Amino acid sequence: MALVEKTAQVPQDLESQVFGQFDKYLKKIERALNVTVLARDSEVRVVGSESAAEGAKHVLEDLAALAGQGSEITEQKVNYSLSLAMEKADGSVSEIDREIICHTASGKPVSPKTYGQKNYVEAIRNHMITFGIGPAGTGKTYLAMAAAITAFKNEEVSRIIMTRPAIEAGEKLGFLPGDLQSKIDPYLRPLYDALYQIMGPDSYQKNAEKGLIEVAPLAYMRGRTLDNAFIILDEAQNTTPAQMKMFLTRVGFGSKVIITGDLTQKDLPFDTKSGLEVAVEVLSKIDEIAFCTLTSKDVVRHPLVQKIVQAYETYEKKHSLTEPRKTGAASGRRGYGQSGAKHRESHTRS
Repeated sequence: MALVEKTAQVPQDLESQVFGQFDKYLKKIERALNVTVLARDSEVRVVGSESAAEGAKHVLEDLAALAGQGSEITEQKVNYSLSLAMEKADGSVSEIDREIICHTASGKPVSPKTYGQKNYVEAIRNHMITFGIGPAGTGKTYLAMAAAITAFKNEEVSRIIMTRPAIEAGEKLGFLPGDLQSKIDPYLRPLYDALYQIMGPDSYQKNAEKGLIEVAPLAYMRGRTLDNAFIILDEAQNTTPAQMKMFLTRVGFGSKVIITGDLTQKDLPFDTKSGLEVAVEVLSKIDEIAFCTLTSKDVVRHPLVQKIVQAYETYEKKHSLTEPRKTGAASGRRGYGQSGAKHRESHTRS
């Protein structure tokens, strides 16, 4: 295999950011693409095979452009730039990073970090209803919250409403001390966390007291018509088909809706179909509704989370192909809860 040499344009004052502390990003690029990078006298040379050297050159220049924009270079951004280079995909991390949605209370810019997230944000802007479906850590809720707060500050909507179904993730919270709100708050905490980080606790509290920002369980949406509002339904995989239909028919004039969920993490009773699954089947041909599917490539938490998500995806795919489907009486018995018992009794009587 013939080796070639490429010269990457990396300004000397940005080298420390691009290479990382103790050259950790530089070493990662060398390992991933099997190249050697030599930086001397303000010149960065890359030695390797034609495709590998070209890919490393692209990554280094992409990271330099990112640093030149004043953005922080993180391991996630390096990994994503590398994945684009290895797949020979068009585009760059610096291009994605330029699309700022808003700033947090501390002044930190909020922007998409992958092309999947970028497409998700564009769908939110261009559609009345957007479904964001994908694994944990892909920014579904956080980006939805950023879009909602931006629309609220720009007076595109008069209020923000956030809701999620109150389904226990294998734990029972009904016997916790306190009033109804105290019992409900643990389910809604992730929404509060995102609100506090982007809007700030004081601003949130002021608008919440005026009724302009509302965080409530999904059950509280029944019977309402939600006009001129930005509405977010989180953890939608835990809705029943009836709950999803109820929620979607609350939408009024001048409103925008985002529905997020992860179909691999359902907390519904065994063999209960998710309202999110049904909605994808029923509504997929309506032009005004966008469906965005995020994958493990869009995970922006710690790199270990991405590996965990990929490992589970591989395991579940293999498991679904090798495990026999549960049918007949056995699966029926496992599916009986209180309502199942009533159904069995009525069936016997008939």
